[in-house]
Amino acid sequence: MNPRRSNEWAEAVRAWTPPGTWTRLLTIDAHTEGEPLRVVLAGFPDLDGTTVLERRREARNDHDLLRRALMWEPRGHADMYGCIVGPPLTPEADVSVLFTHNEGFSTMCGHGIIGVVKVLLDVGLIRPTEPETSVGIDTPAGFVRATASVREGHVERTSFINVPSFASRLDAEADVPEVGTTRYDLAYGGAFYAYVAAEDFGLSLSPHEYGRLIDLGRAIKNAVQNSDPPNHPDDEDLGFVYGTIFVGPAHDPAHHSRNVCVFADGEVDRSPTGTGVSGRLAIHHARGEIGTGESIVVESILGTHFSGVVSHVTSVGGHAAVVPEVSGRAWITGRNEILIDPSDPVAHGFLIR
Repeated sequence: MNPRRSNEWAEAVRAWTPPGTWTRLLTIDAHTEGEPLRVVLAGFPDLDGTTVLERRREARNDHDLLRRALMWEPRGHADMYGCIVGPPLTPEADVSVLFTHNEGFSTMCGHGIIGVVKVLLDVGLIRPTEPETSVGIDTPAGFVRATASVREGHVERTSFINVPSFASRLDAEADVPEVGTTRYDLAYGGAFYAYVAAEDFGLSLSPHEYGRLIDLGRAIKNAVQNSDPPNHPDDEDLGFVYGTIFVGPAHDPAHHSRNVCVFADGEVDRSPTGTGVSGRLAIHHARGEIGTGESIVVESILGTHFSGVVSHVTSVGGHAAVVPEVSGRAWITGRNEILIDPSDPVAHGFLIR
């Protein structure tokens, strides 16, 4: 293309103003170890509520069409993930966040924390300081403290101290349709997951098993939720099975193991799942397999990885719990103005997997 024409077209695009009747949202897109994150920075309606859980209820009840428009086709896809940044609610926090996916609004997200910190600091919405910058974040599951390693003004890696995590049930069983009796552990790391052994299903946890992972993950999640739904002692809105995590041997011998999480409505996490790694730490600690200060490195379906360590122990509503620290990397992939034309017959999205 002629450089002069290219410059002229760029100026014309920047000068163009969409009609005032259109909805406009400003986003920065990123990924954390392969898992997408669309960070919504402007345009989402202000939410009331004195807690992020209350704001989550309002978003779910009043703004779900907007969530669908951001996550679903034609602007997203079945495995899209998002983060809506809002004002803080506690004195320690710099921001609050709501996490979104193909089914609704989640309660906590580790890859989302790592990704949103990358965006906030690299874009300059929070001023980065070297060698480390601390960011306080209010989430639906509680307050989270993240620490970014910064060099030359850019975040290289982020760790976060997660909410207290605990094993709710060990060596439980559920009757899964078309599968039969299935062994699982249930643990909370910001959300509840049913953890199953990949070997029980003949899985190597490779990308080519994507379809079978979705089918099994949905079936196991629904069976556990229907037969023995979890309860969180702090808030009933936290008490549901968010997904299924398949655990298997690492493909890289330098790593501890591999996680593949199928969550929401059959989404497959491309990262090792930060809340899922937190639950893994709680399970291993409950079994006496790791102690305080001991870390593990967990792979994703892509071979990317998070590290997790038991920072210290605590309790949650009578459950012995750990406070995990999880770390990983994120990269910015785009800067977008999302537009919604009210005359568009599929303005609020659709899904075809």
